[in-house]
Amino acid sequence: MFTNIGLRAVLKVPASVLRESSAALCCAASVKPWTNMSSLLSGPKVRSVAGSFAVPQPVRHYARAAKKKKTGPESQLSDLPPTMLKMDYAAVPLAQTTDDLVKRLLSLELASHKEKLQLKQEQLIAKVQRDESDRSSEEVQVAILTARIRNYQEHLQKHHKDKANKRRMLMAIDRRKKILKHLRLIRYDAFEKVCEQLGITYTFPPEYYRRATRRWMAKKEFCIKVFKAVQKQKAEQRLKIKQSSGSTDTESAKTNAAEI
Repeated sequence: MFTNIGLRAVLKVPASVLRESSAALCCAASVKPWTNMSSLLSGPKVRSVAGSFAVPQPVRHYARAAKKKKTGPESQLSDLPPTMLKMDYAAVPLAQTTDDLVKRLLSLELASHKEKLQLKQEQLIAKVQRDESDRSSEEVQVAILTARIRNYQEHLQKHHKDKANKRRMLMAIDRRKKILKHLRLIRYDAFEKVCEQLGITYTFPPEYYRRATRRWMAKKEFCIKVFKAVQKQKAEQRLKIKQSSGSTDTESAKTNAAEI
């Protein structure tokens, strides 16, 4: 249908218009690549009976929409101000009164990720340690493992295929879970303080671990059927015993009444 309409429109156009349009197209094809193409971008003009109009240039969609970056949770190091001095120079009085350029070199603005993580770890330890010299208690161990676990989580959000660090993170989580379980049994008040200060949500582990395989599921289903069948047989036996005991009671009552 559309091809017939197009043919009719071409046949109605005068021959002079067709010659002019074909000549313009030939000129455009014969232009050399190093010539200015600005004059050809507007397209060849075609004259019709009503007037002249320009052929619209083709639309090229070169630009693509910018992809939105996924915003994950905030880093645990985001609360460290960049003007804060490094841990090695925080207690040095000369570092407080030195030049601004030297302060910038000694601050966290130019510090490595390892130095920032070490400072964050010290802050978490200071929240839960028993005294200033405490470096090996269970509370301090939980704080150190918490800083490591959060660092691994931030790393795996960017590099989710890093299996080695994922394994290290799971090992650290298991170790922290064991320490918290032991701390909960011996010192419950310290356990509550650690969970509150470090923002840890403690979940109780299941009482029984079992890997659900197809064989185990079939065996479990079969055991349930056997158990139900045994319970049914026992219920029938109890009912028979009850009926037999009831019949003996009635017979004994009858004999006693006859003797009286």
